[in-house]
Amino acid sequence: MYKEGSIRIPSGCAIAALISREGRRVSGETIVEAMRPMHDRSNGLGGGFAGYGIYPEYRELYAFHFFFDCRDTRKSVEAFLREHFEVVKGEIIPTRKMPEITDEPLIWRYFVTPLPSVLANLQLDEREFVARTVMKINTEIDGAYIFSSGKNMGTFKAVGFPEDVGRFYRLEEYEGYSWTAHGRYPTNTPGWWGGAHPFTLLDFSVVHNGEISSYDANRRFIEMFGYKCTLQTDTEVITYILDYLVRRQGLSMTEAANVIAAPFWSTIEAKPDGYEKDKLRYLRTVFPSLLVTGPFSIVLGFSGGLMALNDRLKLRSMVTGEKDDMVYVASEEAAIRVMEPGAVNVRAPAGGEPVIVTVKEGAF
Repeated sequence: MYKEGSIRIPSGCAIAALISREGRRVSGETIVEAMRPMHDRSNGLGGGFAGYGIYPEYRELYAFHFFFDCRDTRKSVEAFLREHFEVVKGEIIPTRKMPEITDEPLIWRYFVTPLPSVLANLQLDEREFVARTVMKINTEIDGAYIFSSGKNMGTFKAVGFPEDVGRFYRLEEYEGYSWTAHGRYPTNTPGWWGGAHPFTLLDFSVVHNGEISSYDANRRFIEMFGYKCTLQTDTEVITYILDYLVRRQGLSMTEAANVIAAPFWSTIEAKPDGYEKDKLRYLRTVFPSLLVTGPFSIVLGFSGGLMALNDRLKLRSMVTGEKDDMVYVASEEAAIRVMEPGAVNVRAPAGGEPVIVTVKEGAF
Protein backbone atom coordinates (compact mmCIF):
# COMPACT_ATOMS: atom_id res chain seq x y z
CA MET A 1 0.00 0.00 0.00
CA TYR A 2 1.34 3.42 -0.99
CA LYS A 3 1.43 6.28 1.44
CA GLU A 4 -0.23 9.48 0.33
CA GLY A 5 2.32 11.54 -1.58
CA SER A 6 4.74 8.65 -2.10
CA ILE A 7 3.79 8.40 -5.77
CA ARG A 8 2.11 10.75 -8.14
CA ILE A 9 0.06 9.81 -11.16
CA PRO A 10 -0.44 13.16 -12.86
CA SER A 11 -3.08 13.93 -15.43
CA GLY A 12 -0.34 13.80 -18.00
CA CYS A 13 2.00 16.42 -19.39
CA ALA A 14 2.65 20.06 -18.53
CA ILE A 15 2.01 23.10 -20.70
CA ALA A 16 2.87 26.75 -20.20
CA ALA A 17 2.88 29.92 -22.26
CA LEU A 18 3.35 33.66 -22.04
CA ILE A 19 2.77 36.58 -24.38
CA SER A 20 3.29 40.34 -24.29
CA ARG A 21 0.44 42.30 -25.82
CA GLU A 22 2.89 45.15 -26.39
CA GLY A 23 5.30 42.90 -28.28
CA ARG A 24 8.02 43.21 -25.63
CA ARG A 25 10.61 40.49 -25.99
CA VAL A 26 11.08 38.25 -22.96
CA SER A 27 14.04 35.99 -22.25
CA GLY A 28 13.52 32.30 -22.91
CA GLU A 29 14.78 31.67 -19.40
CA THR A 30 11.39 32.79 -18.05
CA ILE A 31 9.45 30.01 -19.76
CA VAL A 32 12.11 27.42 -18.88
CA GLU A 33 11.86 28.29 -15.19
CA ALA A 34 8.07 28.04 -15.38
CA MET A 35 8.36 24.32 -16.08
CA ARG A 36 10.28 23.49 -12.91
CA PRO A 37 7.33 23.38 -10.46
CA MET A 38 5.54 21.05 -12.91
CA HIS A 39 8.48 18.63 -13.13
CA ASP A 40 6.44 15.65 -11.92
CA ARG A 41 3.94 16.07 -14.73
CA SER A 42 6.67 14.86 -17.14
CA ASN A 43 8.68 11.64 -17.19
CA GLY A 44 11.75 12.73 -19.15
CA LEU A 45 10.59 11.39 -22.52
CA GLY A 46 10.06 14.76 -24.15
CA GLY A 47 10.27 18.49 -23.59
CA GLY A 48 10.12 21.48 -25.89
CA PHE A 49 9.55 25.16 -26.45
CA ALA A 50 8.44 27.53 -29.20
CA GLY A 51 9.52 31.16 -29.29
CA TYR A 52 8.03 33.94 -31.44
CA GLY A 53 9.97 37.06 -32.42
CA ILE A 54 13.30 35.32 -31.76
CA TYR A 55 14.83 35.92 -35.21
CA PRO A 56 14.24 39.64 -35.90
CA GLU A 57 17.26 39.88 -38.20
CA TYR A 58 15.73 37.19 -40.44
CA ARG A 59 12.08 38.05 -39.89
CA GLU A 60 11.16 37.82 -43.59
CA LEU A 61 12.72 34.38 -44.02
CA TYR A 62 11.40 30.93 -43.13
CA ALA A 63 13.46 29.35 -40.36
CA PHE A 64 13.71 25.61 -40.99
CA HIS A 65 14.85 23.63 -37.93
CA PHE A 66 16.02 20.12 -38.80
CA PHE A 67 16.91 16.85 -37.14
CA PHE A 68 19.31 14.78 -39.26
CA ASP A 69 20.48 11.26 -38.53
CA CYS A 70 23.80 11.67 -40.35
CA ARG A 71 25.94 14.01 -42.44
CA ASP A 72 24.97 12.37 -45.75
CA THR A 73 21.28 13.01 -45.07
CA ARG A 74 22.06 16.64 -44.32
CA LYS A 75 23.93 17.00 -47.61
CA SER A 76 20.99 15.51 -49.52
CA VAL A 77 18.56 17.92 -47.88
CA GLU A 78 20.80 20.90 -48.55
CA ALA A 79 20.93 19.98 -52.24
CA PHE A 80 17.14 19.78 -52.31
CA LEU A 81 16.79 23.14 -50.56
CA ARG A 82 19.13 24.88 -53.01
CA GLU A 83 16.96 23.71 -55.92
CA HIS A 84 13.82 25.26 -54.46
CA PHE A 85 14.89 28.04 -52.09
CA GLU A 86 17.38 30.82 -51.70
CA VAL A 87 19.32 29.64 -48.66
CA VAL A 88 20.48 32.80 -46.90
CA LYS A 89 22.12 31.03 -43.97
CA GLY A 90 22.62 27.50 -42.68
CA GLU A 91 24.17 26.62 -39.33
CA ILE A 92 24.20 24.21 -36.43
CA ILE A 93 21.71 25.24 -33.76
CA PRO A 94 23.81 26.12 -30.68
CA THR A 95 23.47 23.67 -27.79
CA ARG A 96 25.38 22.85 -24.63
CA LYS A 97 26.50 19.35 -23.77
CA MET A 98 24.54 17.93 -20.85
CA PRO A 99 24.49 14.45 -19.34
CA GLU A 100 20.69 14.63 -19.12
CA ILE A 101 20.31 14.93 -22.91
CA THR A 102 21.61 11.95 -24.86
CA ASP A 103 21.46 10.44 -28.34
CA GLU A 104 21.04 13.83 -29.95
CA PRO A 105 20.79 13.93 -33.76
CA LEU A 106 22.43 16.58 -35.91
CA ILE A 107 20.43 19.76 -35.24
CA TRP A 108 20.59 22.47 -37.90
CA ARG A 109 18.66 25.53 -38.99
CA TYR A 110 18.36 27.23 -42.38
CA PHE A 111 16.93 30.66 -43.14
CA VAL A 112 15.33 30.41 -46.57
CA THR A 113 12.88 31.97 -48.99
CA PRO A 114 11.21 30.15 -51.90
CA LEU A 115 12.61 30.87 -55.35
CA PRO A 116 10.11 32.98 -57.35
CA SER A 117 10.68 30.83 -60.43
CA VAL A 118 9.64 27.72 -58.51
CA LEU A 119 6.49 29.37 -57.17
CA ALA A 120 5.58 30.64 -60.63
CA ASN A 121 6.09 27.23 -62.20
CA LEU A 122 3.94 25.49 -59.58
CA GLN A 123 1.42 28.37 -59.33
CA LEU A 124 1.46 28.21 -55.55
CA ASP A 125 1.64 30.91 -52.91
CA GLU A 126 4.75 30.66 -50.77
CA ARG A 127 3.05 29.44 -47.59
CA GLU A 128 1.40 26.54 -49.37
CA PHE A 129 4.70 25.69 -51.06
CA VAL A 130 6.55 25.70 -47.73
CA ALA A 131 3.88 23.51 -46.13
CA ARG A 132 4.17 21.02 -48.99
CA THR A 133 7.95 21.08 -48.70
CA VAL A 134 7.72 20.16 -45.00
CA MET A 135 5.44 17.22 -45.81
CA LYS A 136 7.67 16.07 -48.66
CA ILE A 137 10.90 16.09 -46.67
CA ASN A 138 9.34 14.49 -43.59
CA THR A 139 7.82 11.65 -45.61
CA GLU A 140 10.31 11.08 -48.43
CA ILE A 141 13.81 11.74 -47.05
CA ASP A 142 14.75 9.11 -44.51
CA GLY A 143 16.51 10.46 -41.44
CA ALA A 144 15.49 14.11 -41.93
CA TYR A 145 12.71 15.94 -40.12
CA ILE A 146 11.75 19.59 -40.33
CA PHE A 147 10.43 20.29 -36.84
CA SER A 148 9.97 24.05 -37.25
CA SER A 149 9.20 26.06 -40.40
CA GLY A 150 7.77 29.49 -39.56
CA LYS A 151 8.97 33.06 -39.97
CA ASN A 152 10.60 34.83 -37.01
CA MET A 153 9.87 31.87 -34.75
CA GLY A 154 11.47 28.60 -33.81
CA THR A 155 10.79 25.35 -32.00
CA PHE A 156 13.34 23.61 -29.76
CA LYS A 157 12.61 20.09 -28.54
CA ALA A 158 14.29 16.90 -27.39
CA VAL A 159 13.97 13.77 -25.29
CA GLY A 160 14.39 14.95 -21.71
CA PHE A 161 12.71 16.98 -18.99
CA PRO A 162 11.71 20.44 -20.27
CA GLU A 163 13.96 22.38 -17.91
CA ASP A 164 16.93 20.33 -19.18
CA VAL A 165 15.84 20.78 -22.80
CA GLY A 166 15.72 24.55 -22.29
CA ARG A 167 19.28 24.60 -20.92
CA PHE A 168 20.44 22.25 -23.69
CA TYR A 169 19.23 24.70 -26.35
CA ARG A 170 20.55 27.73 -24.41
CA LEU A 171 17.16 29.42 -24.49
CA GLU A 172 18.37 32.11 -22.08
CA GLU A 173 20.17 33.54 -25.13
CA TYR A 174 16.90 34.10 -27.04
CA GLU A 175 14.20 36.72 -26.58
CA GLY A 176 10.66 36.54 -27.91
CA TYR A 177 7.32 38.30 -27.47
CA SER A 178 5.64 34.93 -26.97
CA TRP A 179 6.73 31.51 -25.68
CA THR A 180 5.07 28.13 -25.28
CA ALA A 181 6.42 25.08 -23.45
CA HIS A 182 5.67 21.41 -22.94
CA GLY A 183 6.76 18.61 -20.64
CA ARG A 184 5.77 15.21 -21.96
CA TYR A 185 4.28 12.20 -20.19
CA PRO A 186 3.61 9.84 -23.14
CA THR A 187 1.16 7.02 -22.51
CA ASN A 188 0.34 5.52 -25.92
CA THR A 189 3.14 6.72 -28.19
CA PRO A 190 6.95 6.51 -28.16
CA GLY A 191 9.28 9.05 -26.64
CA TRP A 192 11.65 10.25 -29.35
CA TRP A 193 13.07 13.56 -30.54
CA GLY A 194 10.57 14.13 -33.34
CA GLY A 195 7.66 13.15 -31.11
CA ALA A 196 8.33 15.80 -28.48
CA HIS A 197 6.08 18.87 -28.45
CA PRO A 198 5.56 21.51 -29.82
CA PHE A 199 4.33 20.27 -33.18
CA THR A 200 4.52 22.92 -35.84
CA LEU A 201 3.69 23.85 -39.40
CA LEU A 202 4.60 27.29 -40.74
CA ASP A 203 4.02 29.68 -37.83
CA PHE A 204 1.51 27.42 -36.05
CA SER A 205 2.78 25.49 -33.02
CA VAL A 206 0.78 23.31 -30.64
CA VAL A 207 1.51 22.00 -27.15
CA HIS A 208 -1.01 19.54 -25.76
CA ASN A 209 -1.88 17.78 -22.53
CA GLY A 210 -4.20 14.82 -23.01
CA GLU A 211 -5.22 12.17 -25.49
CA ILE A 212 -7.16 12.37 -28.73
CA SER A 213 -9.82 9.68 -28.92
CA SER A 214 -10.83 10.88 -32.39
CA TYR A 215 -7.29 10.68 -33.79
CA ASP A 216 -8.00 8.13 -36.55
CA ALA A 217 -11.04 10.01 -37.84
CA ASN A 218 -9.20 13.34 -37.65
CA ARG A 219 -6.12 11.91 -39.38
CA ARG A 220 -8.06 10.23 -42.21
CA PHE A 221 -9.86 13.47 -42.98
CA ILE A 222 -6.86 15.79 -42.86
CA GLU A 223 -4.64 13.48 -44.93
CA MET A 224 -7.12 13.85 -47.83
CA PHE A 225 -5.79 17.41 -48.15
CA GLY A 226 -2.08 16.60 -48.43
CA TYR A 227 -1.11 16.55 -44.75
CA LYS A 228 0.90 13.56 -43.55
CA CYS A 229 1.06 12.44 -39.92
CA THR A 230 4.56 10.98 -39.59
CA LEU A 231 5.72 11.85 -36.07
CA GLN A 232 4.01 9.00 -34.16
CA THR A 233 2.12 11.26 -31.76
CA ASP A 234 -1.58 12.15 -31.83
CA THR A 235 -0.96 15.85 -31.15
CA GLU A 236 0.54 16.33 -34.60
CA VAL A 237 -2.91 16.15 -36.19
CA ILE A 238 -4.19 19.14 -34.16
CA THR A 239 -1.53 21.35 -35.76
CA TYR A 240 -2.58 20.32 -39.26
CA ILE A 241 -6.28 20.74 -38.45
CA LEU A 242 -5.66 24.31 -37.31
CA ASP A 243 -3.53 25.09 -40.35
CA TYR A 244 -6.28 23.71 -42.59
CA LEU A 245 -9.06 25.64 -40.86
CA VAL A 246 -7.28 28.97 -40.41
CA ARG A 247 -4.87 29.24 -43.33
CA ARG A 248 -6.64 27.23 -46.00
CA GLN A 249 -10.30 27.70 -45.06
CA GLY A 250 -9.95 31.24 -43.74
CA LEU A 251 -11.69 30.68 -40.40
CA SER A 252 -11.01 32.94 -37.45
CA MET A 253 -9.37 31.50 -34.34
CA THR A 254 -12.71 31.53 -32.53
CA GLU A 255 -14.40 29.71 -35.41
CA ALA A 256 -11.58 27.13 -35.50
CA ALA A 257 -12.01 26.58 -31.76
CA ASN A 258 -15.73 26.02 -32.37
CA VAL A 259 -14.82 23.24 -34.77
CA ILE A 260 -12.26 21.30 -32.73
CA ALA A 261 -14.04 21.85 -29.38
CA ALA A 262 -17.52 22.28 -30.81
CA PRO A 263 -20.44 22.97 -28.48
CA PHE A 264 -22.84 20.08 -27.99
CA TRP A 265 -25.83 20.11 -30.31
CA SER A 266 -28.07 20.61 -27.28
CA THR A 267 -26.06 23.71 -26.36
CA ILE A 268 -26.35 25.09 -29.88
CA GLU A 269 -30.09 24.45 -30.12
CA ALA A 270 -30.65 26.19 -26.76
CA LYS A 271 -29.25 29.44 -28.16
CA PRO A 272 -31.62 32.11 -29.47
CA ASP A 273 -32.20 32.11 -33.21
CA GLY A 274 -29.79 34.31 -35.10
CA TYR A 275 -26.42 34.55 -36.79
CA GLU A 276 -24.42 32.99 -33.94
CA LYS A 277 -26.64 29.92 -33.76
CA ASP A 278 -26.60 29.52 -37.53
CA LYS A 279 -22.81 29.78 -37.62
CA LEU A 280 -22.33 27.12 -34.95
CA ARG A 281 -24.74 24.82 -36.80
CA TYR A 282 -22.81 25.42 -40.02
CA LEU A 283 -19.40 24.67 -38.49
CA ARG A 284 -20.60 21.44 -36.87
CA THR A 285 -22.27 20.34 -40.11
CA VAL A 286 -19.42 21.15 -42.51
CA PHE A 287 -16.47 19.98 -40.37
CA PRO A 288 -17.76 17.01 -38.32
CA SER A 289 -14.59 14.97 -38.85
CA LEU A 290 -12.45 17.72 -37.29
CA LEU A 291 -14.16 17.62 -33.90
CA VAL A 292 -11.40 16.58 -31.48
CA THR A 293 -12.72 14.32 -28.74
CA GLY A 294 -11.01 13.09 -25.61
CA PRO A 295 -9.36 15.00 -22.76
CA PHE A 296 -7.16 17.87 -23.88
CA SER A 297 -5.82 21.28 -23.08
CA ILE A 298 -3.78 22.95 -25.79
CA VAL A 299 -1.96 26.18 -26.48
CA LEU A 300 -1.68 27.24 -30.10
CA GLY A 301 1.08 29.70 -30.91
CA PHE A 302 0.89 31.76 -34.11
CA SER A 303 2.49 34.91 -35.45
CA GLY A 304 1.21 37.70 -33.25
CA GLY A 305 -0.81 35.65 -30.80
CA LEU A 306 -1.75 32.66 -28.66
CA MET A 307 -4.90 30.62 -28.23
CA ALA A 308 -5.48 28.42 -25.17
CA LEU A 309 -8.29 25.88 -25.33
CA ASN A 310 -9.71 23.04 -23.25
CA ASP A 311 -11.88 20.18 -24.48
CA ARG A 312 -15.55 20.96 -24.05
CA LEU A 313 -15.82 18.82 -20.87
CA LYS A 314 -12.68 20.38 -19.36
CA LEU A 315 -11.01 17.05 -18.61
CA ARG A 316 -7.51 18.54 -18.36
CA SER A 317 -6.35 21.38 -16.15
CA MET A 318 -5.46 24.80 -17.52
CA VAL A 319 -5.33 28.20 -15.85
CA THR A 320 -4.65 31.69 -17.14
CA GLY A 321 -3.47 34.89 -15.49
CA GLU A 322 -2.24 38.35 -16.41
CA LYS A 323 -0.22 41.33 -15.24
CA ASP A 324 0.06 44.62 -17.11
CA ASP A 325 0.54 43.71 -20.80
CA MET A 326 1.47 40.07 -20.10
CA VAL A 327 -0.83 37.04 -20.28
CA TYR A 328 0.18 33.65 -18.88
CA VAL A 329 -1.16 30.13 -19.40
CA ALA A 330 -0.18 26.93 -17.60
CA SER A 331 -1.39 23.56 -16.40
CA GLU A 332 -0.92 24.76 -12.81
CA GLU A 333 -1.09 28.15 -11.11
CA ALA A 334 2.34 27.46 -9.58
CA ALA A 335 3.92 27.86 -13.02
CA ILE A 336 2.21 31.21 -13.54
CA ARG A 337 3.47 32.40 -10.15
CA VAL A 338 7.03 31.56 -11.19
CA MET A 339 6.67 33.68 -14.33
CA GLU A 340 4.85 36.49 -12.52
CA PRO A 341 4.31 36.29 -8.72
CA GLY A 342 1.92 39.23 -8.89
CA ALA A 343 -0.34 37.78 -11.58
CA VAL A 344 -3.99 38.75 -11.26
CA ASN A 345 -7.25 37.48 -12.74
CA VAL A 346 -6.02 33.92 -12.38
CA ARG A 347 -8.83 31.66 -13.51
CA ALA A 348 -9.64 28.33 -15.14
CA PRO A 349 -11.40 28.93 -18.48
CA ALA A 350 -14.54 26.91 -19.11
CA GLY A 351 -14.47 23.82 -21.30
CA GLY A 352 -14.45 24.78 -24.97
CA GLU A 353 -13.88 28.47 -24.16
CA PRO A 354 -10.99 29.79 -26.29
CA VAL A 355 -8.68 32.31 -24.67
CA ILE A 356 -7.21 34.29 -27.56
CA VAL A 357 -4.53 36.93 -27.01
CA THR A 358 -2.96 38.99 -29.77
CA VAL A 359 -0.09 41.44 -29.89
CA LYS A 360 -0.99 44.98 -30.85
CA GLU A 361 -0.68 45.64 -34.56
CA GLY A 362 2.84 46.43 -35.70
CA ALA A 363 4.47 45.48 -32.41
CA PHE A 364 6.14 42.35 -33.73
